This record gives sequence, C-alpha cells and structure tokens, in this order.
Amino acid sequence: MMQEKIISLLKITEPFHLLPETVLAEISETFTRTEFSKDTLVYRQEVTEMRGVDIIESGEYETFFFDAAENKRCISIHHSPYCFGGISVVLNRVRALKSAIAKKGTVVYTLPKKEFYELCNAYEDFFHYFTSDFGKKMLDEEFSHFVKTPATFEESYFAADQLYSRKIKGITYKSIVSCEENTPVFEAAQMMATHKVSCIFMKKSASAEIIGYATDITLRDNVIARCLDSRIAISEVMDNPIVSISSDAYLYEAVLMMFKTKSRYLLVKDNGEYVGFLSRNRLLSEQGQSPLVFIQSVKQAESVEELKKKWKQVPDIITQLLGRGVHGEIASQVITTIADTITGKVIEKVIRQIGKPPAKFAFIVTGSEGRKEQTLSTDQDNGIIYEDKANEHREMVREYFLDFAKKVSDDLNIIGFEYCKGNFMASNPKWTHSLSHWKRNYNQWIEESVPETAMKLSTFFDFRFIYGEESIVKDLKNYIKEKLTSPNQLFFAHIAKNALQYEPPLTFLKRIKTQTIGKSEVFDIKTAMSPIVDLLRVYALKNQLEIENTGERMKKLTEIGVFTQQQYNEMHQSYYYLMALRLKNQANQINIDKKHPDNYIEISKLTKIERVTLIEIFKTIANFQLGIKVKFTGSF
Repeated sequence: MMQEKIISLLKITEPFHLLPETVLAEISETFTRTEFSKDTLVYRQEVTEMRGVDIIESGEYETFFFDAAENKRCISIHHSPYCFGGISVVLNRVRALKSAIAKKGTVVYTLPKKEFYELCNAYEDFFHYFTSDFGKKMLDEEFSHFVKTPATFEESYFAADQLYSRKIKGITYKSIVSCEENTPVFEAAQMMATHKVSCIFMKKSASAEIIGYATDITLRDNVIARCLDSRIAISEVMDNPIVSISSDAYLYEAVLMMFKTKSRYLLVKDNGEYVGFLSRNRLLSEQGQSPLVFIQSVKQAESVEELKKKWKQVPDIITQLLGRGVHGEIASQVITTIADTITGKVIEKVIRQIGKPPAKFAFIVTGSEGRKEQTLSTDQDNGIIYEDKANEHREMVREYFLDFAKKVSDDLNIIGFEYCKGNFMASNPKWTHSLSHWKRNYNQWIEESVPETAMKLSTFFDFRFIYGEESIVKDLKNYIKEKLTSPNQLFFAHIAKNALQYEPPLTFLKRIKTQTIGKSEVFDIKTAMSPIVDLLRVYALKNQLEIENTGERMKKLTEIGVFTQQQYNEMHQSYYYLMALRLKNQANQINIDKKHPDNYIEISKLTKIERVTLIEIFKTIANFQLGIKVKFTGSF
C-alpha cells in the first residue's frame, strides 16, 4: 500500500516524473516515512547532514537562511509534491544548503543518498534538473549572498571529478543530424521531429563541411515570427558561428570556449572528423556549480554597478579554485573569461547609449589580457581598429570611436579595471585608429626597430580580438605575419634584449633577492615571470605562430622542436607555479589584508618549501635566458 502511494507521488513530483515507471517501482522500496508531530527544525544550513532527499506527501516545509542575527531570510513555503535536498546532496557536500522547518502533521518520504546518486549518474535530465535549478537560484542576489560557494565545487560529489580532470570524450555527446544548405525549412523541421532533436546542422551541398545550424528557437524566431514561407532554404535562416573542439579537450575548456564565442553549441572533433555535438546546457549539467555558472550570471548583469559587484566576487572564486589545487593556468583563464565577458557587456551598453558605429571595428586587448593571463591586479590595455573610410567620412568616424573608447574606458575603470598608467588604452587617440594606420604602426616597429621601441611596444604583439568584426584583426595579423617572413635580425635582436632586461631575483649566493617596502622584505613576482613571457614571445614571432597565450606558445614551440619535452616541462611548471602564487597572494591581499592587490610577495609569508621551489624556478629561468641570449644576440 505504501509503495503504491510513493509511486503515485513520484509520478507528479519534479524531476522524478522524468524517470521510467519501472525505475520508480524499484526505488519506491527504498523510501522511509517520517511524520512530524510539531513544528520541527529538520535541517540547519551547513550543519545538518542529509540522509537523502525528501518528498513532501502532505503538510509543508518552510525553507530559509538564518542570517548572523538568527533572522529568517529568503523564506519559501513548499507543499506536496515537492522534492527537498537534491541540490544539497549533489552540490553541497551532502550538508543542508538551506534550513527547513516541517509544520505539524507534515509527512515526507526520504530517498537514501546512495539511490539518489545512482539516479543522477544514470539519467542526464534528472541530474540536470538540480544543477540548472541551482544556477537559476544563484542569479538571485539574496540567495547567492547566503550560499557560501567554496564548498559547492571544492568538494562536490560531481564537480570535483568532472570540471577540471574529465575530458569531453568521457561524456556522452549527441549524434549530428544534418541536411544540405538548400533543404527547405519544413523538411529540416521534419528531420528534427523524426530524430527527436532540437538542433540540426547545415552542410554545404555535396560536402562534409558544416556551415551553420538551426534550433527550435531558430525556426520560431527566424521563420514563424517573421511569417516566412517554410519552403525557403534552411540556409537563409540558419544560425552560426560553427565552433568545434577536440574530444581530447577538457570540460572546462569547452565551456570557456562557448562563453568566448557566444555559441550555444560545440561540434566535437575526433581525428579531424565531426563525431557529435554538445549544447551549453549539457556542459553546465556535467559540472554542476562552478565558476562557469558564475560567468553565466555575469552575462545576465545589465548595469555597470551590477558588473562591479560581480568583479568583486572574483577573488573569492580564485581562492576557491587555488584552494582545491586547481592549476594556475586554469585560474588565470577563468579570470580572463570573466573580464572578457564584462568588457563585452560594457561595449554593448555604450553602443546602445551613443548609437551604432559608423564603421566596422574590432576592440582588441593587449598585454596580459591579450595573452589570456589576467590577474586580480589589472589595468586596461586595449585598442580599437576600425575599417578605412573615404576622406569625407574619416573625421566623423574617428570622432565616434574616440568618444566610444572614452566611455568604455570610464565604465571599465568604475568596475575595477583601472586606467593604464602608461596610457596604452583605446581612449588614448594613439591607440584608436584605422586598419591602415595600425599596419603602418607595425611596419614601423618591425622595419625601423630601435631598442626603446622594442621594450615599450613588445606587448602590442600579444593582442587579441574581443568584440566587433574579427576579420579586421585577422587582416592585421596576416599583415604582421608577412612582415616577419622577411629577415630582420635587428628587430629580433632588440626584442630578445627586451626579454633579458629582467633577471630572476637571485643573489650571488642563490638566495631570493628582495627589496624593502615599508617594513616588509618583498620581491616583485610579475617581474620574475616577465622573462618567460618575453622569451616565448620572441620564439613565437620568430616562428610566425599566431598564438598569444604563454602556455599555448610553449606547447606549440615544443611540438615544432624548438624546445625539448624536458625544457617544456620545466618551463610550464615554473611559469604556472609563479602564476598560482601570484593569484593566491592577490586574493589574500583583497580578502584578508583588505588592500589593493599588487605583485609584491612578502618573503616572511612563504613556507620553507615555497622558498626552495622559487630558488629552483629562478635558476631555470636564468638558464632559458642564457639560451635566448646566445641564439638572438650572439653573445653570452
């Protein structure tokens, strides 16, 4: 009798109603029944360990957060049928995320944790219900205020394994359903219905090349809402861009790529061939709560004040990542992706404010952001490249973009991206110009190279597209690549000397060299990292690699034989050890010391192991500098 009652209850309870009836019958035997005789505090947030998940049969649960004064906050009332505890079990180390009081006469059935985990592993939609529900709740400011996020992905049952160590090939991706570009819309819709998919891909006629995709939303917005004839070619209404990723990539790389490209779908490649695709929702469900859900919340922010609040949360996220041993490379990429997202939101806001641009343009970032190596102590390094226009329009176009650049720069400064002290910003008229003007700049820097220019402008060879017309950036990069094909030993000698200007902070006795600031003995970790950044830029330019990121440059240069595998391992480990230490120090300066972050590391705060490690890293850097000195400057 009780088993039948449980099955009937599950059939109308989200998300259990998604499960097959045979499964409901099987798990119904594992439920236990509890009746509350008075108002009872059943769960206390972050204290009570969940036995499983509760299904309310009758009565009600009052859920809330206790604040510091023991007042109830973010109160919700839940009746039958309601499932309580799923998010806590999946994402909060099995501890209750919210407090809950059961009213007198309330009856609940509890499914044990073991069976609940098995359902999450076996049924994607079931698991996705809890992770997506949590992501939506986190968009609520009061809810997110009380949820202390470190534990939610530091020790999460699912996320710990999947976010940073699991590869795409380890998850199930959907098979590609495709049609030719000239297929009528109604036929494409029929194929989607037959295969029960919400996305179909378009191929070039008589070719395997995929050029676009269409979803249920595409058909709604681009066909039905516009009253178009369903017999037109699907290519006329399809969406793009098409973005692909290797099946050997990690989950975090896939989601970062989606946010960067603004694509909702990723094609998966294996040995150069498309083998399936992933949706953004699918990837988010694979990792539960993570920094990537936070990035999604940044995309929802509408005002400069909201974006400022989001940026202030980033140090906490980085502390959590580094605390669980996440690699410095990943932490830096997360910061960069958040910064890119914020910059894009600011640009869109300014365009709405002052009107559409009078010419195509590309907003670029340089320096550490251009290399996708953003830290928590960051200023603005950016520029604007706009298309060349006829003489009579030049001044009007330039006036628009200078005004645009100033407004973007001002907003970014308010959010927390400070004005560049060297004024290498788009708001400086020197760094907002037409494509032809930028080409003249690079031509001069390469052809008329002098030591001062090489030192001052070397980071302008680390520029990256952020917003606008990417073809403009590709045009400029192709131009630079062509200029570097012809021998110009003087240029490379100058930028090589630039890579040698900063020596690792070691004394003659191989101890860490410090400087005194206030009462503290410190060393500048940014300066200590610069030799690796600079020397890899030299090798990348010499080998005409269109790669900005230091880690990616290392990898590619090793693949083409510039470095041995041992050299790569030493360099990679050294650089990202320093990156993790730098980010950890900055996060502590913000969260603990309550001061503006900088790049100075106090020797007294380092452990003996950290000091020994740093000395070995600085020796390694010195050896690499010796190699570049011989190769590019011809001297020891």
